[in-house]
Amino acid sequence: MFGRWAREARLSFARLPPSLPGMARAPDRPVHMIRDIWPGDPDHGALLVSGACRFEGRAIALRAYDWEYDDLAPEARDWLQSFTWLRDLRALGSDEARLYARAIVGSWLDQPPIDPLVLNAPTAGARLAAWLGHFDFFAATANVSFRQRVMDRILVEGRLVSILLPLPEQGWRNLTALKGLLAAAVAIPSQTGFLQRFHRYLDQELARQILPDGTLRERSPSAQLEAVRELTEISVIMRMAQLPPSEAVQSALNRLSPVLRALRHGDGGLALFNGSKELDDRHIDRIIQHGARQRLLAPSMPDGGFWRIAAGKALLFVDGAGPPPTGYDRDAHAAPLAIEFSHGRQRLFVNCGSAETGRWKHALRETAAHSAVCVEGQSCCDFSPDGHIVRRPAHVTMQHQTQDGAHWLDGQHDGYHPGHGITWRRRLYLGPTGDDLRGEEVLSGEREVAFALRFHLHPSVRAELSPEGDEILMIAGGAIWRFRQEGGHLGLERSVYAGGERPVPCFQIVVGPREETGQIRPAAPGSETPDEGLAPALGANDAGSEADLRSDPPVTGIHRDGAPDSEPVGDTGGVGETGEGAGSDPGAIDDPDESPQERAASVKTPPETSSAGSGAGQRDGAVSPIRPVRRVIQWVMEHVPE
Repeated sequence: MFGRWAREARLSFARLPPSLPGMARAPDRPVHMIRDIWPGDPDHGALLVSGACRFEGRAIALRAYDWEYDDLAPEARDWLQSFTWLRDLRALGSDEARLYARAIVGSWLDQPPIDPLVLNAPTAGARLAAWLGHFDFFAATANVSFRQRVMDRILVEGRLVSILLPLPEQGWRNLTALKGLLAAAVAIPSQTGFLQRFHRYLDQELARQILPDGTLRERSPSAQLEAVRELTEISVIMRMAQLPPSEAVQSALNRLSPVLRALRHGDGGLALFNGSKELDDRHIDRIIQHGARQRLLAPSMPDGGFWRIAAGKALLFVDGAGPPPTGYDRDAHAAPLAIEFSHGRQRLFVNCGSAETGRWKHALRETAAHSAVCVEGQSCCDFSPDGHIVRRPAHVTMQHQTQDGAHWLDGQHDGYHPGHGITWRRRLYLGPTGDDLRGEEVLSGEREVAFALRFHLHPSVRAELSPEGDEILMIAGGAIWRFRQEGGHLGLERSVYAGGERPVPCFQIVVGPREETGQIRPAAPGSETPDEGLAPALGANDAGSEADLRSDPPVTGIHRDGAPDSEPVGDTGGVGETGEGAGSDPGAIDDPDESPQERAASVKTPPETSSAGSGAGQRDGAVSPIRPVRRVIQWVMEHVPE
C-alpha cells in the first residue's frame, strides 16, 4: 500500500511543468543531438501533410484538436501517439512537411492525452525517441519558445518513464521505453537519474526476455526483429552521445541476430508465427546490418522451440513448442505444430499472418488460420478478452532426426484434450533434395470428433483439384507441385493471407473425414477484406460481436480401429525436445527401440498403413468408458519434374 502511494506521489510530482518556480528547467535544445537512422516513406509523408495517415492499410484522419482518438483501437492510438511517423515527413523533405511536423507536435503539446495513454511507458519511450531523433528536422529552426516547450515536455516524459520502471513483463516493447529514457538522458544529461535507471533496468529486461539460444521469449519472428531494431537504436544513441558502448547490448544483438536470420524464408521475409508478417526483406537486411557484427545463422533453436529444416532449395519451419508465457503472449497464436514450407524464393504452405486491430486480429490468432489441424472448429488455446492466452496445451513435444540429408520430425500436443479428449501427433519427413515433403497426422483419443487438416497456400500459388478429387496440382514460381493424401477427403477452399500490408485472397488445402462431401470454393478475385466474404474461409471465430468466422465442413463421424487403451501424453525423448512438462510423463506413445527410419517409414513411403502409436491420454489415471478412436491422415507434397 505504501509503495503504491509513494509511486503515485512521484508520478504527480513528475507531471508538474518545469516552468513552475523552483522546478528544474530543460535546455532549449538537446545537449547531445541524436538522429533517427531509419528511412521513411515519402508517399506516407505526403498523406500526412494532407491531414491523414495510414495504419494497417486503413486511412485515419488526423485531428489536431483531439489526441484521445477514442474511436480507434488501442494499437492504432499507440502508433499515433508514438510519433514514429515523423520519419515519413522527414523523408518527404519539403518545407511544408517540416512546418506540418512542427504544427502537429505543437498541437500535442497544447492538448496531451490523459491517462492511461500518458502512462504507457513504451508509447512514451517511442515518442521521446521520435521527437529527439527528428528535433533537427522540425524544431531546430523554430523560435526559442517552441523549442523550450518541446524540451520541457521531454523532461516531464522522461521523469514519467523513469518512475514507471520496472515495467511489467510485456515483451520487446519494454525496450522501447528504455530507449526513450536513454534519449532523454543524453538530451538532458543534468538529469543523472535517467541514465542510472536506464542501465539498471536494461540488464533486467535483457535477462528476462532472451532465452539461452537467442530466441526472444515472445517466440515471434516479428518480435525478434523489433527487439533487434530497438537494441540497435540504443547502441546508436549511445555512440552519438559518446557514451561508453554497452557490452550487454552488443552481446544481446549477437545472440538475437542469428536467430532472426534463421527465421527468414528464401525470399528474405519472416516466417509467419505468433503475430508476424513477412515485411520487406530490405528493411530486415538493414536492421540486421546495423545491429550485428557477424553474419551468423542460428544452427538450432531448442529453447525457442522453432525448427528450421533446410534440404536442397527447400525450407521447412515447424513451431515445436507451446505459446509463450503470460506477459509475452499478447500476440501469440494458437498454433503449436503449425508448419510453413518454401522452395527457393517461393512460399508454398503458409500461415495466414496477423493483424494489429479489427476483426482480423482475433481470427488470425486461431488455430484454423494456420497450417495445422483444427478439431471441431475450435482452437487448441483459449484467449481472454484482453488478448492473453488463458488455456494452452499442457504438453508440446518435438523430436528431430536426420540421416543422409533427409529429416524426420515427430511432435505432439494435448491442446485438444480438454473438452475433446484428443491428442494430435504430427510426423514429418523432408527428403534430401527438398522436393519431397511428407506427413502423417494422427488424432487419437476418447471419442469421435470432427476435424480439418489445413494447408494455407501463399497468394502467388495457383491451385486446382483434379477431376477425380484425389490430388491437388499447384503452379508456383514456374514449378509444379502435387499434393496427395490418404485417409480423408481432399478439398480446395478459399482462404485469406495477411502476411503483407492487408488481407488478400488465397487458397487452402483442407483434408476432412472421408464421409465429408464438401465442395470446392475458389478464391474470389478482388476480395480483399473480411467484409467481402473472405473471413469465413479461415474457419476461425472472432469473439465478441463480430460475425462467426468458422467454416469447418459438416462431419458425420470418425474412423475407429483396434487401437489399444490410450496412454498419457508425455515425454517422447530424442533430440531437441521442447515444451512444458516434457519428460514428466512416462507413458509415451513412441517405441524407444524404434529407429528414426522405422518410426517414419510410413511417412516416407506411399501412404497405405499407419505406423503411429496408440491414442490420446487420459488425465489423472481415468479409464475411458468407450473404446479409443484414432484417425490417421497421410499426405505427400512433391515437386513434379518438368
